[in-house]
Amino acid sequence: MTPPSLAKFAFASLFFLAATAVHANPYEKTLANGLRVIVKEDHRSQTVVHMVWYHIGAIDEKDGTSGLSHALEHMMFKGTAKIGPGEFSKRVAAAGGRDNAFTNQDYTAYFQIVPKRALPEMMSLEADRMRDLRVDPKEFAQEIKVIMEERRMRTEDNPEALLQERLNATMFQAHPYRRPVIGWMNDLENMTASDLKAWYKEWYAPNNAYVVVVGDVNKDAVFKLAEKVYGSIKPHALPVRKPLVEPEQIGIKRIVVKAPAKLPFIAMAWKVPKLKDVDKDREPYALEVLATVLDGHDAARLTKDLVRGQKIAQSAGAGYDGTLRGEAVFTLEGQPAEGRSVAEIETALRAELKRIQDEGISAEELQRVKTQTIASQVYKRDSMMAQAMEIGAIEAAGLNWRDIDKTLDKIRSVTAEEVQAVAKKYFNDDDLTVAVLDPQPLESAKTRQPSAAAAALRH
Repeated sequence: MTPPSLAKFAFASLFFLAATAVHANPYEKTLANGLRVIVKEDHRSQTVVHMVWYHIGAIDEKDGTSGLSHALEHMMFKGTAKIGPGEFSKRVAAAGGRDNAFTNQDYTAYFQIVPKRALPEMMSLEADRMRDLRVDPKEFAQEIKVIMEERRMRTEDNPEALLQERLNATMFQAHPYRRPVIGWMNDLENMTASDLKAWYKEWYAPNNAYVVVVGDVNKDAVFKLAEKVYGSIKPHALPVRKPLVEPEQIGIKRIVVKAPAKLPFIAMAWKVPKLKDVDKDREPYALEVLATVLDGHDAARLTKDLVRGQKIAQSAGAGYDGTLRGEAVFTLEGQPAEGRSVAEIETALRAELKRIQDEGISAEELQRVKTQTIASQVYKRDSMMAQAMEIGAIEAAGLNWRDIDKTLDKIRSVTAEEVQAVAKKYFNDDDLTVAVLDPQPLESAKTRQPSAAAAALRH
């Protein structure tokens, strides 16, 4: 996308301030059972997004039980004492809405997007499965096949996803981020319905969850409804979460992953700080700006220099996410162009970092990042689902929805000197893990017909 002009930037700034003034209205109430309810009124459309977030994800699993949180997410659609398997989504569709769910390392979340008149029914459906899920062994036996097929399709048959999984497993020695969210295949093969029942009883409780409602609603009416629907669910003591700290890495790690593919691929990952204190931290914001300078738009350095300029790469990217419960990493990755090697890509990626370490970034680059930060927030607030996701995700990281605008202000205050400083400080080989995809002949890939389980995938 062509960078906005200064006139567009000024307009975006005014639009951002106007949007903030109109929509910066989330309200919160905590019920007696510990359930937090966060409401954001947005009356532009007679639609409501209703989300239930649970503080439970792959980070909470143990060796031998990987994939429990994701498997339980699937089973949450398989019925309660009141409704049968698959009935949940049918009722959402009948109300004129749509629904789904997702699990990652840090959380599990469920959502419905419906006409506002359907909100009471959505709350009742979610409260029902928060209180009284039925994990039927026969339903589980079928669903675990679907999950294993999902793993085959999305990881084992996807070379870059397989590379990322092995990169995580190598990069982290002790931290639970080393395990895949979907689970190792051996763990899935040995998982039982009883395992999921126990996981549900341990973690699915109102005092381990929060509800986010965004849309054409009145906050007081939503709080009253939530009290009526969710308020009677009893809380219970949660398992103790111990501190999760990865041991210091003391040297570069390298792995090679062989898989059928057309071209090689390289991913490089450094351990870096995450955002802990919104007001006092500075380095996470500078790392986010650094990632955007390298790979945030068509004029970013990696695309401009490695793809279009030197034509050494078919694709190249950078990434950083500092809002999470566990360890943060900064990644560089690339796929060489035809006739170029992985070694050349690694050298070129390192050279781009070295240039920033030595020369810093320009005022124009810094301004472009800040312009994009403002514009993306404006566009995000045009979507009720994006607003709900933004609130839910920052809460899942252990921060607070009140910090959202504050983090934007912090990014806008980052200086070029701070970006250069983090580039110098954190990108040394002692903290680096490198994963290389060694492409094997495509004809060596196992020919496998999609099973009935593949057709049953929800996501």
